[in-house]
Amino acid sequence: MADDFKANEVSERYARALFDLADEAGRIDAVRGDLKTLKAMLADSAELRRAVTSPVYSAEDKGKALVALAVKSKFDMLTAKFLGLLTQNQRAAALPGVIAAYDKLWAAHTGIVSAEVVSAQPLSAAQLKNIRSALRTALGADPELEARVDPSILGGLKVKVGSKLFDASLKTKLDTLKFALKRA
Repeated sequence: MADDFKANEVSERYARALFDLADEAGRIDAVRGDLKTLKAMLADSAELRRAVTSPVYSAEDKGKALVALAVKSKFDMLTAKFLGLLTQNQRAAALPGVIAAYDKLWAAHTGIVSAEVVSAQPLSAAQLKNIRSALRTALGADPELEARVDPSILGGLKVKVGSKLFDASLKTKLDTLKFALKRA
C-alpha cells in the first residue's frame, strides 16, 4: 500500500512538471497526444511494458529505447526529452502513472471529462453519440470517450468517469443474482 502511494506521488510530481513545461511552451495538446500514443503502445506490446518496468534492463537501455521510440514515432521534442529524463532518474516504471496523472491535469485544464466505455461488442457511431449525449447531460461537461471492447462482460456497458464506475454489464448482473441465490 505504501509503495502504491509512493508510486502515485512520484507519477503525479513528474506529470505536473511535464504539464507545466508543456504549458509554458504552448504544447499541452501535442504532449498529450504523444502520451496517448505511448499509452496505446504500452497496452499493445507486452515486450515494451516489460522493457520499461523490468529491473533487468539498465536505466540507460530503457532511456535509449524510449527516446528511439519517441523519435521514430515523431513525438514532440519535449516528450522525448522527458522520457529520457524519466529513465535517467530510474523512474521508467512510473510511466503509466505519469500518463494517467497528465491526463487528469489536461482534463482539469481544458474542462473536458474523460470517460471510458467498455462494451462486449464494438459500439456504433450512433450508440457512442447517445452515450456522449447522456454523459454530457449527467456531468454538465463535454466528455471525451474512449471505447474499449471486453467480451468477458457478456453484454451491457461499463462506463468509468474519473473514479466512478457505472456498471450495467450482464456479467455483473449475473454475478449479483448468483450471490443472491447462494444466500437464499
